[in-house]
Amino acid sequence: MKKSYIQLHIAVLLAGFTGLFGRLINLNEGLISWYRLLISGLVMWIYLSVTGKKQNLPLKERFRIGSIGFILGIHWIFFYGSIKYSNISVGVVCFALTSFFNAILAPLINKKRLSFQEIALSSLTLCGIALIFGMDASFRLGIVLGIISAIFSALYTIFNERLVQEYESNTIILNQMIGGCLGLTFILPVFLLFSPAAYLVPSMNDFGWLVVLSVFCTVLMYFLITSALKKISSFTVSLTYNLEPLYTIALAIIVYKENKVLSTGFYIGLSFILISLGLQMYRVKAKNSEPVLL
Repeated sequence: MKKSYIQLHIAVLLAGFTGLFGRLINLNEGLISWYRLLISGLVMWIYLSVTGKKQNLPLKERFRIGSIGFILGIHWIFFYGSIKYSNISVGVVCFALTSFFNAILAPLINKKRLSFQEIALSSLTLCGIALIFGMDASFRLGIVLGIISAIFSALYTIFNERLVQEYESNTIILNQMIGGCLGLTFILPVFLLFSPAAYLVPSMNDFGWLVVLSVFCTVLMYFLITSALKKISSFTVSLTYNLEPLYTIALAIIVYKENKVLSTGFYIGLSFILISLGLQMYRVKAKNSEPVLL
């Protein structure tokens, strides 16, 4: 169990860097997501082919895993869109709503009883987002996109929890990256009609950052997540991911000096999210008598 928490925490650290790439790479949110899936899929395919670990699955099972990769791709589009239309800090704070939506959607999808404690505690995160939404009018579109991103993130985590009980992590990641890329390929032309891109092919600099994003913050990160989900619930994974905004905001302040554009309302809202995180961590630890690694 301790190993799983360590894997999860390393994944959260890697996730902390993903928000920076949304601003660093000069492509729109749809193209960043598509290239990220494409490069990640190619990296996984080459690695598994060379090592002989590639597992052949029936088409029906590939489609099942790939469809969840498509959900991941949609999450990325809205996540990077949130960053593009607000800033890195606002985008990742909205991502903290994943645990709130997980508390609602997981019981409905898995046909289990709702935990009103989970909903109540994670609702503090919702209050924090509402405060930021009400006080920072310039960020409202980015916040709406971030909320939608959190919904898809929760759905991905819930469905992925089922897959890890049946398949190896390598198989899941490969088929999700390929499936997500194929899914976005079909919708990308429509997306580009509403959100035209200045150019479709990344520059050499952007391509280099896309490779870093794909190898370390995608393949390695999701390998650690899927491995951790074998021992840890999807709610706890979503909960622990509330730490991601802290890492990303710190990086955004250091690299892009975003503290200069963040208002008092943002920090008040962030304090609600931190209180929610602390209370939920305490609850999980008390309920399961397991360490929640911070």
